[in-house]
Amino acid sequence: MAAPSRAASCEDFAEFQELLRVMRTIDDRIVHELNTTIPTASFVGKVDASQTCKELYQSLMEAHTSRERIIKSCIAQTSSVVKALREEREKAQDDMVLLKQLRKEQTKVSGGA
Repeated sequence: MAAPSRAASCEDFAEFQELLRVMRTIDDRIVHELNTTIPTASFVGKVDASQTCKELYQSLMEAHTSRERIIKSCIAQTSSVVKALREEREKAQDDMVLLKQLRKEQTKVSGGA
C-alpha cells in the first residue's frame, strides 16, 4: 500500500486530515496485512515469508516517513504564516479580522480544528 501521490495541502485543514487518514490505511489494516503476508501451513514452502515480511516492513516505513514529512512540512508552512500574521498584528492591534485569522492558523499548528 503506497502513500498517496497527491501533494499535501496545508491550507485546508479538513483536506489535510483526510490525506493523513488515507495515509494511515496500512496501519489501520495491519492485522489483515500480516495475515496475508505470513503464509499458512499449507503455503509455507510456496511463499518466502521472510521476503514478504521485509516488503511489508518497508511499506510501513515508507508510509510512516511520508506522513512524517508531510506533517512536518505543514507545521513549518503554518508556523511561517502564524509568524507573518503576528508581525502584522503588532502593526494593527485593532484589526479583528487579522486576529481571527491568526487564531485560526494557531489552532492548526496546535493540532485542533
